[in-house]
Amino acid sequence: MVDINWEELGFSYIKTPLRYLSYWKDGAWDEGVMTEDNQLHISEGSPAIHYGQQCFEGLKAYRCKDGSINLFRVEENAKRINRSGRRLIMPELPEEKFIEAVKKVVAANYDYVPPYGTGGTLYLRPIIIGVGDSIGVAPANEYIFTVFCMPVGPYFKGGMKPTNFIVSDYDRAAPAGTGAAKVGGNYAASLLPGTEAKERSFSDCIYLDPATHTKIEEVGAANFFGITKDNRFITPTSPSILPSITKYSLLYLAKERLGMEAIEGDCYLNELDQFSEAGACGTAAVISPIGGIQIGEEFHKFYSEDEVGPVTKRLYDELVGIQFGDVEAPEGWITKVEY
Repeated sequence: MVDINWEELGFSYIKTPLRYLSYWKDGAWDEGVMTEDNQLHISEGSPAIHYGQQCFEGLKAYRCKDGSINLFRVEENAKRINRSGRRLIMPELPEEKFIEAVKKVVAANYDYVPPYGTGGTLYLRPIIIGVGDSIGVAPANEYIFTVFCMPVGPYFKGGMKPTNFIVSDYDRAAPAGTGAAKVGGNYAASLLPGTEAKERSFSDCIYLDPATHTKIEEVGAANFFGITKDNRFITPTSPSILPSITKYSLLYLAKERLGMEAIEGDCYLNELDQFSEAGACGTAAVISPIGGIQIGEEFHKFYSEDEVGPVTKRLYDELVGIQFGDVEAPEGWITKVEY
């Protein structure tokens, strides 16, 4: 293994030995190569720079107790990057090409997959960007698809603990905009409200639906969910919410493993009293328990500001157990990486 203090890993860029690189030109993707070069060499006229024509994914590789390496629902990432790409008129990326590229990057950097038991994972970032000599507001005539990776530590140092959030006056995305696509513009729009929330000692913002500002849509860069007092799992539905793979996994597990009613529906701000627990979910943290939400001058508290709710904890343990190979996975959820 490489000389890394696995216990001290955070979530920051680390250059690993190899990454995958493929070009789209003249209507087709090339075969792609593995390269040591971590710099992208692109035209100054690239539409990705000027007009935000780019999309990306985030997923992880997990070291199991037996030393094997798991990918979690990688097919869903392959589908989602194409949904994002279609929204920005980018060329379709064959799903098998995406999956093979991810496998190659993990296998080539297998020493950087943190050991089982450390809580660390190998984070993978696939991206597609519009490049080439261009200046008009139009789709690019060339594209780059690349996948790079880095080891990251567990999101929760010292254990999972609830944190507090604040409702933002800003919108994350327009009602018929790019909110459902994983594109950089959505995240650029969140930098100012996120910074302002952190300056007030909150973890991040709660974004409301842009049309009416009455319903919760997202929590920072993650999806929201609540556990009702009558044991239902509810997560928002909206055309401007990113369809989180973690969220849909939790919907399935809440229903099939915990026997709960699992619902995609409206989460009105004035109906938070129905929830005994709440959380944010996404690739990075899996689940971030929400202690409370600041709404104007009012503060709404959920289960506890200090302890994780019991249902949230069960969902977290079930999902993380599946990812690391300690709990039996639903069919098709796990892909093994050969190295």
